[in-house]
Amino acid sequence: MSIKRVGFAAGFFIAAVGSASAEIVTPPAPVACVASVLQDYFGATSIVDAIAVMRDDKAEVAGSDADSRDADSAEAVASNAVEVSDPRQDLSDFAMQFVDVRYRRGGHAPSTGFDCSGFVHYVFAQVLGIDLPQNSMGQYQVGKQIARTDMMTGDLVFFKTHGKHISHVGIYLGEGRFIHSPTTGERVRVDNLASQYWARRFAGARRPATFI
Repeated sequence: MSIKRVGFAAGFFIAAVGSASAEIVTPPAPVACVASVLQDYFGATSIVDAIAVMRDDKAEVAGSDADSRDADSAEAVASNAVEVSDPRQDLSDFAMQFVDVRYRRGGHAPSTGFDCSGFVHYVFAQVLGIDLPQNSMGQYQVGKQIARTDMMTGDLVFFKTHGKHISHVGIYLGEGRFIHSPTTGERVRVDNLASQYWARRFAGARRPATFI
């Protein structure tokens, strides 16, 4: 029997009965009559069997759809699980939140203001849990020295703003930019290493141990 004929027979039969059941044993006389006529026309295959096959097909399609949704959900969870944050970018993003916080000598928190080393210390402690020294000279003595051409986001840049000793520090952001807390009367801001003032006073870069 062709699929179209089975479908037609099933539809006709369901319309006559109102609801089909695979366990019909003795249908009412009018229904039995209709079933007999359909069976004679479409062959020996039972109409009820045809309806049961259609129900099985529908259940199989529904199960396949559910499996597909489960697979998509599992794939999405796996995709999210492999996402790993970039500590350098996290450091940069966090530091940028404090642009315009005022400078304060000895300051080490947003509520009080920052000096240069206090700003660096606070950012690294909050983002990476690293307890850097509290002054720029001490910070210069930790980690690994990095050539200017090899600097990456999160490296520390140092300057000699007063004489021959390290006296200022900032956090490198990439593309020649760094963020720092400059001096009394000013606020946390982003500057460029290529600017005349900072280029003349640049003393080198260091990479904290966490990035080595």
